[in-house]
Amino acid sequence: MNNGLSDKLKAAFTDTKPVQRPLVTYQETKNPYWISGFTSGEGCFEVIILNSKTNKIGSQIVLRFSLSQHSRDEQLMKSLAEYLDCGKYGLRPQRDTGEFFVTKFSDITDKIIPFFNKYPIQGVKALDFADFCKVAELMKNKDHLNQAGLEQIKIIKAGMNRGRES
Repeated sequence: MNNGLSDKLKAAFTDTKPVQRPLVTYQETKNPYWISGFTSGEGCFEVIILNSKTNKIGSQIVLRFSLSQHSRDEQLMKSLAEYLDCGKYGLRPQRDTGEFFVTKFSDITDKIIPFFNKYPIQGVKALDFADFCKVAELMKNKDHLNQAGLEQIKIIKAGMNRGRES
């Protein structure tokens, strides 16, 4: 949709005239409940397991919270970093999208998790958030540094996002 109609749709609807989308120049986050709703639809809570030669068990765990939007909403996405006092914005020119993301563990545990505990997410994304919190707690307790904890995190991760049964 953001890239216009496909050639097939243009051929099927020859009388359709494109309308130029207005450029929204003032984009600012003001309502915490809006952020929760936006996250329910567009957010992602990820547990990333990386190979690591420096960790005894050979793996490193990274928690990542992200929100993606079309690049025209860059100001809005940047305003999230200001509002939440953490995270970064990155542009993905090849996909014409921008992404607000947080990976710093202390920001996840001290800002992101408390924010969504105070302003809860609705729907299935709330289940991913709950699993994200479980992994964060395991990491706080340093359980991610032993094999049993890593296996527990792998099980939690496998059931998140697209791995969740409907």
